[in-house]
Amino acid sequence: MKYKEIIDIILDSNNIVFFGGAGVSTESGIPDFRSATGLYNRKNDTGYPPEYLLSHDFLVENEEGFSRYYKENLTSENAKPNITHKVLRKLEKMGKLKAIVTQNIDSLHQKAGSENVYEIHGNLRDFYCVKCGKTYDEKEVFSTSGANYCDCGGYIRPDVTLYGEGLPEQTIAQAINAIARADVLIIGGTSLVVYPAASFINYYQGNKVILINQEATSRDGFANYLVRDSLGNFFRELDERL
Repeated sequence: MKYKEIIDIILDSNNIVFFGGAGVSTESGIPDFRSATGLYNRKNDTGYPPEYLLSHDFLVENEEGFSRYYKENLTSENAKPNITHKVLRKLEKMGKLKAIVTQNIDSLHQKAGSENVYEIHGNLRDFYCVKCGKTYDEKEVFSTSGANYCDCGGYIRPDVTLYGEGLPEQTIAQAINAIARADVLIIGGTSLVVYPAASFINYYQGNKVILINQEATSRDGFANYLVRDSLGNFFRELDERL
């Protein structure tokens, strides 16, 4: 088997943490952000860069435009978990995987059945009114194409971290604690260029970092074991050993 040594390390551990990015969900049909076909390289008719369209400033300036953009480009309502999500759930059920730290907002880990998931950039499941705090679910919000407003008149926004906003402090603390205590840290499907999220791996104190990414990253030297392949290929081979 191509990855026998690395998979042996995973099978020998009962304290694994998985740190993942957009590449985890591409095999579910959800585009990543920075590749040639990613969201940031798509043309849009606003004249603004995607980073601005997903910023707190744009939300405040243009609630209708912000709503239209995220509903057209970030929805994952029909996406299904892929082999990576499913095998991570298996590892969790086996007592091996202690936590998933994800930069994704698509909830596919939860759809696969994973329970201990730290969503450091929030999610598109939960919505709330910026004025009164009343909560709403995705079905209510995505049933319309434009902006949604609460009975109190406040704008209903997704519970995601936008550019210009701080990350959720409690979730970050829990994620860092899990990484710091892990025996094996698997990093997958992330370019490790988004900060401060990418810095969280620095809290790992062990010597079993498995980095899986199809393209080189600036943190390849941090890895003890480097896999230059798709997550699907690696996790399918891992699945055969479970």
